[in-house]
Amino acid sequence: MRADVLVLGGSGVDTTVYVPELPLPYRDTYHVPPVVDRIGNTGSGVALGCHALGLGVVFADLIGDDPQGALIRHALRGIDCRWGPAEAGTTRSVLLVGPDGRRLSLHDPKATPGERLPEELYTGVDAAHVHVSITERCRDVFPGLEGRPVSTDLHDWDGADDYHKDFAYRSDLVFLSATALKDPAAAMRGILGRGRARTVVCTRGADGCLVLTRDSGEVRAFPAAPLPGPVADSNGAGDAFVSGFLYGLLRGRPLEESVRLGAVAGAHACTVTGTHESPISEPLLLARAQASAG
Repeated sequence: MRADVLVLGGSGVDTTVYVPELPLPYRDTYHVPPVVDRIGNTGSGVALGCHALGLGVVFADLIGDDPQGALIRHALRGIDCRWGPAEAGTTRSVLLVGPDGRRLSLHDPKATPGERLPEELYTGVDAAHVHVSITERCRDVFPGLEGRPVSTDLHDWDGADDYHKDFAYRSDLVFLSATALKDPAAAMRGILGRGRARTVVCTRGADGCLVLTRDSGEVRAFPAAPLPGPVADSNGAGDAFVSGFLYGLLRGRPLEESVRLGAVAGAHACTVTGTHESPISEPLLLARAQASAG
């Protein structure tokens, strides 16, 4: 089977709680708006975001045979979703979201020691690009992906934690956030110096992003896209950025334009509630990107 993007790992359910402030001071009880369970986690977001942009997507992961797993499979019903049973159940996160859209994530990976994503779930998928989520069960997928361009998202890596290094040094395109980095440029150079990456993109929220390529060796700063409305919820903004960037890459757009498409998709995600339920469409992405370029 042919696909534009094969996404490996990273499904889960987010339980979103909107709180009056972050950090949340201790109190016995808070009365909050309705608490909602939604599809979440990084792989789900990239898969749904790419699908909304018209890319052909195959998604593979281990998902619990439980109510949360049923929610995921229902949310991914428009995508070729290939899954096996996760022994410990479906990955879950509790998200505390403040009035300004910032979030605190309490992540339960439901990891089982030694559990790995079976290669037979995605064998035979002829994908133009593979995106690997940084879940433990995906750590060993790289040998089976030789010859295909691979990306990953290190999220809030601190530049030193060994857990992330397999993913950072074995991917061609690396995304990460500046949140926990003292020196983003140094971390980006380290990824290029120790791994096979040709491009590293470090997102900085409202400050835009930094981009470093092996060809140029220069860290370039790009602005964030204008928000199309008030901030509602920053959950999923990073995954939306990745989806928009991959769309540009797979459509043969220049690096600068792919960055702008990622920024526009990320800005859209900040203005809608939920993590991955309302990804930006291809026509809207292109229209907003063109407007921001002008």
